[in-house]
Amino acid sequence: MKRKKPELLVPAASLEVLKTAVIFGADAVYIGGEAFGLRAKAKNFSAQEMAEGIAFAHERGVKVYVTANILAHNYDLEGAEDYFRELKGLRPDALIIADPGMFALAREICPEIDVHISTQANNTNYMTYRFWYGQGAKRVVSARELSLQEIREIRENIPEDMEIESFVHGAMCISYSGRCLLSNYFTGRDANHGACTHPCRWKYALVEETRPGEYLPVFENDRGTFIFNSKDLNMIGHIPELVEAGIDSFKIEGRMKTALYVATVARTYRRAIDDYFLSEESYRANMDWYRAEIAKCTYRKFTTGFYFGKADETTQIYDESTYVSEYTYLGIVEALTEELPCASIEQRNKFCVGDAIEIMKPDGRNIPVTVNAMYDQEWQPMESCPHPKQIVYVSLSELPEAGDILRVGK
Repeated sequence: MKRKKPELLVPAASLEVLKTAVIFGADAVYIGGEAFGLRAKAKNFSAQEMAEGIAFAHERGVKVYVTANILAHNYDLEGAEDYFRELKGLRPDALIIADPGMFALAREICPEIDVHISTQANNTNYMTYRFWYGQGAKRVVSARELSLQEIREIRENIPEDMEIESFVHGAMCISYSGRCLLSNYFTGRDANHGACTHPCRWKYALVEETRPGEYLPVFENDRGTFIFNSKDLNMIGHIPELVEAGIDSFKIEGRMKTALYVATVARTYRRAIDDYFLSEESYRANMDWYRAEIAKCTYRKFTTGFYFGKADETTQIYDESTYVSEYTYLGIVEALTEELPCASIEQRNKFCVGDAIEIMKPDGRNIPVTVNAMYDQEWQPMESCPHPKQIVYVSLSELPEAGDILRVGK
């Protein structure tokens, strides 16, 4: 191999999802604190949760990066100083930053923590990479608009020890690398402060200038048209091209996704990367498994984005906004009980005694099982678990392990 094995970088919306990402194959996880990140609606991490998550990851050789990638206003700066001082004590492996002012504060307050430049900074050429390298950045996240050829050219024109991080899977913004004004204009909620209302997913009609109030739909299918929507990025079938382009970190989008989504995507890309570095024949031989597994998580139909050029028919095509979801998340096995051979889970969706469900294991196995019995926390028998986040003890036809995910196909 000419290239080193890339890092698999996975998002986490909560401590539970961080642990899932680590167990299911991430080399690094990126998270947000309670402020200064671009996912204000995500659950995000308190300082205590961040400390626990960093410790959990580091014990298993996994890195943690913290987002602070808002485009800051004056009133943000004082709080940002306090936040960076707090992060200095927590010692994540890197900070993800877009704003030069936030970058300057981070370098002043916690110079020992690496800085990665967010895709929000619109990083589209090698001179931009060189600029940030000169300022002390270790890594730059490429803009989603770049082709693989452009990334190869960047790799050839930047220092060897500078890292390139690129998105390989997940939702695509309609606007230029996330710099969207629609949310602010319509609702007053600033996408560049993490409060995006996703107006690109709304349904629109046309109005002709001389006929105000007369709405003209543009029909694409029986649900109408969603002219600002993009398909979801999916590069599972193009690991060799991504590696040969010189990308150091494969980034999964989804800091508001469930543990099931994160586990499914992390496990699939983990196996695909490892298979490719074993041999290209092994990677090609398992392609059907990768594609089948990746389709089991929630998505909006798939595209290769801009990687193969803007003229490709699979690029950022606008389509309907409906999600495809083939599996339902039931819960993570937290522990095995001593009283009976049962799995303890915090239930996320209803299921019943007698149901045929599936154990999803970090090593790639999917084990079909039957729910033999179910008990509440007082060990009273139950026929179903209708209450979200209820702690239940489940007896299955095959015993799972702590960290396994329970799911059911639709």
